[in-house]
Amino acid sequence: MLKTFSIGGIHPQENKLSAHQSIAQAGLPARAVILLGQHIGAPAKPVVGKGDVVKVGTKIAEAGGFVSAAVHASVSGRVTKIDTVVDASGYAKPAIFIDVEGDEWEESIDRTDTLVKECILSSEEIVKKIADAGIVGLGGACFPTHVKLTPPPASKAECVVINAVECEPYLTADHQLMLEHAEEIMVGVFLLMRAVKVNKAFIGIENNKPDAIRLMTKVAASYAGIEVVPLKMKYPQGGEKQLIDAIIRRQVAAGALPISTGAVVQNVGTVFAVYQAVQKNKPLFERVVTVTGKSLKQPSNLLVRIGTPVAQLIEACGGLPEDTGKIICGGPMMGKALAHTEVPTVKGTSGILLMTREEARRREVQPCIRCAKCVDVCPMGLEPYLLATASAHALFEKVEKEDIMSCVECGSCQYTCPSNRPILDYIRLGKSKVGAMIRARQAKK
Repeated sequence: MLKTFSIGGIHPQENKLSAHQSIAQAGLPARAVILLGQHIGAPAKPVVGKGDVVKVGTKIAEAGGFVSAAVHASVSGRVTKIDTVVDASGYAKPAIFIDVEGDEWEESIDRTDTLVKECILSSEEIVKKIADAGIVGLGGACFPTHVKLTPPPASKAECVVINAVECEPYLTADHQLMLEHAEEIMVGVFLLMRAVKVNKAFIGIENNKPDAIRLMTKVAASYAGIEVVPLKMKYPQGGEKQLIDAIIRRQVAAGALPISTGAVVQNVGTVFAVYQAVQKNKPLFERVVTVTGKSLKQPSNLLVRIGTPVAQLIEACGGLPEDTGKIICGGPMMGKALAHTEVPTVKGTSGILLMTREEARRREVQPCIRCAKCVDVCPMGLEPYLLATASAHALFEKVEKEDIMSCVECGSCQYTCPSNRPILDYIRLGKSKVGAMIRARQAKK
C-alpha cells in the first residue's frame, strides 16, 4: 500500500498540461531586475554599484545575516541602478537592475554536461560552497539551504528527505527535471547526505509520475543509502511536515522544527542546484519554471534566468490568451496573483499559471452549513471555520490560542468549502495580526 500523510488532505484536479514538455531555454531579457530579498531572512547587501560591469555568475550581493543568502548576476552587462521594484507580493522591494550585454560567464563555472560524481570535500566545505552559491529552497519557501544544513547543536540529523512530490496542480518543473537530470540529482542527494553526516536518504515521489519513479529508482540503485519512496497522490504532501509523516512516520510537534524528527528536507530542484554549485561551481542564477494554463498556446517548462520579467515567459509560450482572468505566480493552491506581468522572476518562482476568467471567478459566498469538511481536510488538524470566523471578527487573542500560527496556508479548507467561503483569506489576516502581536511581545522582553 502506498504511503501518505495521516491527517487531512484533498485531491484537486492535476491539470499537468506541461507534463513531458522538455526543458527549453528561455531567452535572455533585455534587462534583468534581480531582487535582494529572494529568501526568508535578511535581504542581501549589494556589493556592486551603478556602472559596474558583471558577468553571469558574478556575486552582486552578499548575505545580510546568518539567515540570508548571496545573490548572483544571471546575465552579463552593466549595473544601471539599485532601486525598488514591485515584486510578486505587490510591494516595492530593493533590486539591482542590469542592462544585458552579451552572455559572458564567470570562467570558474563548469559549463560542460560531464557528470561529476566524485567529491572529496568535507561536510563543512560542501555547506560553504552551497552558501557561497546563494542556494535557497526552490519548493517555494526559499529558506537558505546552508542554514538548514547546519541545525542547532541540540538537534541531530538522521536522514535526508527529498521532496519530489510536486503536488500543486499544473506544475511540472520538478517532474521534468527528474526525467532529464536524474544522475545529477542523485549526486546532489549524496552531497547533502555528506553535508549533514547521515547515511540514509529518501526521495518521495507521488505515483502520478511513474516514469520518474522508475528512472530515479534505477539510478538510485548505484548509490548506497538512497531509497525512492512512491507516495499516494494527496495534496499538500509537499509540505515538510506532511512529507516527513508520509515517509518516516514521525510527527513534527507544534512550534518545533522539522529537524526535531531527525529529517532534513530539501526540494528536488534544490538538490540539482546543490550538485551544480558543489560539482560545477555554478551559483543559483537560473531555475526551471512551469508556464501553463488551459488557454495558453504552448504550456512549457522553461529554464529561466533570475530577473526575467514574467511577460517575456508568457510571450515565449504563445502570448497572453484573451480569456485570461488571473495570472498566478506559483500553483493555484498556494500561489499569489500578480498585479502586472513586469514582475521579475526570483529563485522561488516555480510556475506561472494563467487562469481563465471562468476559473478565476469567485463563486457567491453562502452561509456556513456546519458541514465540517474544512476540519476533515486540514492537514494540521485545525478548525479552519473557527479560525476564519474569529479572525473576521478581530478576535485575534482567541485565534492565537487556537493555534492559528500552525496553519500552512495550503488552501485545502477553502477548496473544499461547499459555501464558497473565503476561509483562507481570513486565516491569512488572522496570522498576520497574531504574528505582529507575537513580535511586539518579544520586542518588550
